[in-house]
Formats: sequence, structure tokens, C-alpha cells
Amino acid sequence: ALLLVVLLWAPWQGLHGAPLTELSGDQDFQLFLQRNLEFTRKIRGDVAALQRVVCDTLQLCNEDELLLVRQDLDIAQVPLEQCHRRTFQAETCFSQIRAGLRIYHGSLATIRALLPEHTGLVETLQLDMANLSSNIQQQMEELGLATVTYPSENQDPLPTFSSHFHHQVGSFFILANFQRFLETAYRALRHLASL
Repeated sequence: ALLLVVLLWAPWQGLHGAPLTELSGDQDFQLFLQRNLEFTRKIRGDVAALQRVVCDTLQLCNEDELLLVRQDLDIAQVPLEQCHRRTFQAETCFSQIRAGLRIYHGSLATIRALLPEHTGLVETLQLDMANLSSNIQQQMEELGLATVTYPSENQDPLPTFSSHFHHQVGSFFILANFQRFLETAYRALRHLASL
């Protein structure tokens, strides 16, 4: 987790040689970036709302207190290293964002099962994630970048938990990881907008 935090704050210096420099003046591309920066902000807000629900309802609020339990959990850390490397490539970054959105989309089912009274918020979040992924795929196609189309049904197995408490803590970490993922994705989009 510490490594991820360090990577999230990795400086963007050295990225200005990205191959999309020629698109910096492309109005459609800039419009895509601005729209999806707003969209990503909205999704981050919805994840934060779910994190508050987990904190208020389950009294799971502090990540440091739960790190020991985390070692017993099978919670995937979705990679986004292509979005903050010095050799930043929009194509691979976009692909990683889409793959991560797909994984988290499925993982949110565990939170919906844990907090059935907040199903509406989870479903809104999943819909927004699907739309963001679709926007990115459409933009990649318009730019002539290689896209990978994922099957609509979730191929990734959901995390399994040995106890109700582990299910609660696992849900806490899914949301915490997803929030960090979104921060990196947001930073990558903002970087592209500044080229």
C-alpha cells in the first residue's frame, strides 16, 4: 500500500514528450478530456459517499487500523503504472484505466451485497463507470489507438471472504483502492489536458 501511495504522488516531470503532443490543440480531444475529468470527479465523489457509509454504518474508517486484517484478504490492486511512468503512453494508460474500471465494476457487487439499502448509489456508480469506460474506448477509436473490448459479463471472480467481518473490511479496502485508482486516472487525464 505504501508503494502505491508513493507511485500516486510520483511527479509528472519528464512526461512532456508524450506522443499525443500533436493532439494538444485538437478541440474534440480537449473536450473529451474536460468532460471526462468532470465525470471522474463525480465518480470520486460517489466513491467518497460510499466510503462515508462504510465508516458510519460499519465503523470502518481508518485504513491504518485495518492493515493487519488486510493481509488475510484477497483484494486485487489494479495496476495503473502506465499512467505515471516517465514513458507515459496514452494508449496503454487508457487501456489500464478501462481494465481497472471493469474490475472495480465487478468488485462493487460485494459492497452492494453488504449494504443493500445503498444499492441505488452502487448502481449509479457502476453505470457511471461503464459510461466512462465507453467514453474512453470511443475516444481511443477516434484517435486510431488500439482498443481491447471486454466482454460485458464480468469474467473476474468476485473476492471471497471467510467471515462477515472480512467481507466488511474487504469492502473498505476495495473502496480505498478504487479511490486511489481514480486519483491516478484523474491525474493522467489532467496531464493530457495540459500538454
